[in-house]
Amino acid sequence: MRTKAIIYLNHFLENLLAVKARIGINRHICIPVKADGYGHGAIEIAKTSLKAGVFCFGIAAVEEGIELRKGGIKAPLLLFSQPHFKEIPAIIYNGLIPYVSDSEFITALNDQAKLRKSKIPVHLKIDTGMGRLGCLTEEAPALAQQINKSAGLKYMGTATHFAVSDSTDPADIAYTKLQIVRFKEALESIKSAGIEPGIVNAANSGAVILHPESWFDMVRPGIFLYGYKTADESKIPGFPFERLKAKPVMELRCTVVLIKKVKKGESVSYGRIWTAEEDTNIAILSAGYADGLPRLASSKWQAVINGKNYPLVGRICMDQCCVDLGAETDVLRWDEASLFGGSAPDAGALAASVGTIPYEITCGINKRVERVNMYTP
Repeated sequence: MRTKAIIYLNHFLENLLAVKARIGINRHICIPVKADGYGHGAIEIAKTSLKAGVFCFGIAAVEEGIELRKGGIKAPLLLFSQPHFKEIPAIIYNGLIPYVSDSEFITALNDQAKLRKSKIPVHLKIDTGMGRLGCLTEEAPALAQQINKSAGLKYMGTATHFAVSDSTDPADIAYTKLQIVRFKEALESIKSAGIEPGIVNAANSGAVILHPESWFDMVRPGIFLYGYKTADESKIPGFPFERLKAKPVMELRCTVVLIKKVKKGESVSYGRIWTAEEDTNIAILSAGYADGLPRLASSKWQAVINGKNYPLVGRICMDQCCVDLGAETDVLRWDEASLFGGSAPDAGALAASVGTIPYEITCGINKRVERVNMYTP
């Protein structure tokens, strides 16, 4: 096996239990499994979560919902992103629950549902300051009434999304609190119109960690469950909860496919950006940017082989990369190398080295990389 992503399901479950302990047993958890479970394998993550009593899952595309249904997942699937009108029949057929933000799409859903003698559950999405999907707060009561009066729709929930809930900067904390206030006001206006807002949900990973007043009926933690904290509650004086800890779920491994001697002054890989300063041994590894190892990590990262760190040298190629083993080495051809996770620094550290976020690293692991699910002791 040339390259594989090891998915430590017990780490995922430990992260999930930490969230459950934080929010209490009376709240639901919706686990985002969009983008193939942030690259971890949506179907297996969903199956593991269901065994742990998870309520529902979040997706970003109708195709993701179809894949989960084909994989045997019968739980509620919340469709976070805006689908095309042409996808409404597939939404109905696969029993997806869309977030809705505008009258036109609500009407289209209702028309298609009545045509098929169906009733589509929906969540009303309110923009409280994210500036992306969602209706204006003042539009919420009218849209809630439209949903409630639509014969083909069922008002299941009300949602918003936070822009900076993972930040401990005082201005960002104030902005998140403002979003929460706006959301609560919108909920009250919906109730004043005689409509129950259903399952109220807002908290992403940052809000689960830092903003307990945003937990409502259900939370939607994403990146935390996959092993990365983007918020640090210890930076807030007098914070009433213990510090949460997250365990990275993914390890990217590859294989030493060849070891070759390189003489002093010789270069390695495209662009000749690295030249050997002395005679050395170079290991060719079976992973490249087509597998998800960022090209920007060229000569900035390392691999761990048999417990030792070896620097990546030269440009990372589409399917291969190189590490410098030194003049004397005990590394053998076909040894395994960890590129991140496991015995190597995690995807968060790799992300920091190239100026991005861990989401992009794990989501970028290509489908051709086999996912191997396991439990560590």
